[in-house]
Amino acid sequence: MGNEVHLDAIDRDILFHLERDGRLTNVELAKRVGLTPPPCLRRVKRLEETGVVSGYRAVIDPAAVGRGLEVLVDVEVYATDRKTVEAFEETVASYEEVVEFRRLFGRPDYFLRVSVADHAAYEAFLTGRLTGLPGVLRTESHLTMKQIKAAP
Repeated sequence: MGNEVHLDAIDRDILFHLERDGRLTNVELAKRVGLTPPPCLRRVKRLEETGVVSGYRAVIDPAAVGRGLEVLVDVEVYATDRKTVEAFEETVASYEEVVEFRRLFGRPDYFLRVSVADHAAYEAFLTGRLTGLPGVLRTESHLTMKQIKAAP
């Protein structure tokens, strides 16, 4: 790929530490990767400017904000016309309960990660919002038994 950024071992180490704690001070980050603060800061700025680091955010505990139930949802659609597909994607992406939304190759057509308060809230979301959308053929819900690994 022509727009790939060259990353050396120190860049990768910086990314490793920032992924785990984006609030590290430059001084602490520099110490962890074996640099002095000025060159460490230059590297971080380069990683930000080239888009390797695309932002920093807080990780919120879903249960603490009343969204303790997470459901993975497969969605198949029967519509293939651009207008219906675009309307479906725009609508689903706007739902607050949908925390991740992907269009897939093959089946299912879409993958959603939905975060709600409880089973009743999920049923209301599924029957009241998702399955009634034009083009939706089928949904399949998956409840997590145990989360083994998550993105940092």
